[in-house]
Amino acid sequence: MKKQPTVKAPPVHRGVVAITAVVLVMALGGCTMVGPDYVRPAADVNPSWLESSPALPEEPAEIREWWTAFDDPVLTRLVHEAYEQNLSLRAAGLRVIQARAVRGIAVGEFFPQEQAISAGYSKNQISKNDLNNPPFPNFQKVGLSFDATWELDFWGKFRRNILAEDAALLASIADYDDVLVTLVAEVGITYVQIRTFERRIELAKANVALQRQSLEITESRYRNGKVTQLDVSEARATLTNTQATVPDLESSLRDAKLSLGVLLGRTPGKLEKELAGGSGIPTAPVQVAIGVPADLLRRRPDVRSAERAAAFQSQQIGIATADLFPSISISGSAGFEASDAGGLSLDNLFDGSSFVGSIGPTLSWPVLNYGRIRNNIRVQDAAFQEAAVNY
Repeated sequence: MKKQPTVKAPPVHRGVVAITAVVLVMALGGCTMVGPDYVRPAADVNPSWLESSPALPEEPAEIREWWTAFDDPVLTRLVHEAYEQNLSLRAAGLRVIQARAVRGIAVGEFFPQEQAISAGYSKNQISKNDLNNPPFPNFQKVGLSFDATWELDFWGKFRRNILAEDAALLASIADYDDVLVTLVAEVGITYVQIRTFERRIELAKANVALQRQSLEITESRYRNGKVTQLDVSEARATLTNTQATVPDLESSLRDAKLSLGVLLGRTPGKLEKELAGGSGIPTAPVQVAIGVPADLLRRRPDVRSAERAAAFQSQQIGIATADLFPSISISGSAGFEASDAGGLSLDNLFDGSSFVGSIGPTLSWPVLNYGRIRNNIRVQDAAFQEAAVNY
């Protein structure tokens, strides 16, 4: 049996490890983040109502699920169904997933940006009629290597990008909450409209029945000479006007059911069974816990989204500022190469003498940028000011 060669680490390995360790210490210990650190824009908010109102230490359950305060099982069921079926809410949820993935990409940029394992094999044969033939005109070559390039985050560009994507992720979550709040509110409003139209139709039909009886009584009294023809005409006109309101109310009821079907992602015909057996127009509780103005604003998803948008834009200033400074990268390659003038053999491929490697820093500094970097900083700063104003 042929003895396998022993793989020995050449001295260059120790040099590579030493250089890499020094660079890592410099990169992790001496890095800074240029640009401004984000501070939430100040906004004057009234800490209390004009009347005495206790502050809410935490958001109670009756605020998070306010529809349960109406104690209407049909409304609660419709809200839950809208949460599961609404397409706009699904789209907002998918945007949250996208933002989370983009943040993962930003985290990955903090580590070596380029790395690859390469392997190759070639068989070379040179013409025998060539007078300049090398000593080995026919040979085979095989190699295996690992290459990497790492731009060090000396100026905080990649770290600020991670902070920016953190803000973008939280903004997308707030946007999702905004869609959810709007959806639940629309479901609640539309449901109340449906119950209101149903009640108005009931009252209108009851009035039609009463006014029809009143007309019959008026006609009877007219035949007995108790009233004039004018009284009969007025009673008939009142009945006709009331009868005319019923089709309009029924049309409005159908429109409300269509709107609810759109919110739930279902056809109106499938809603009839769920809407049947309702308990009438939902009645609001006597007291509703809402908190002080600051609590209301803090719960508003659009306000949270606007604040996170300002945080995202603040980090863009630092990312743009980092371009004023040189980018420092480390490129390295390590592998094994071997060739054989006879038949291909891998016996000596992983031998220490087959090791090939290189490592070294590179510096790139766009000193002649013709003001583009500073103008980009001004652009990002103006965009941050705009986001702060929007907040």
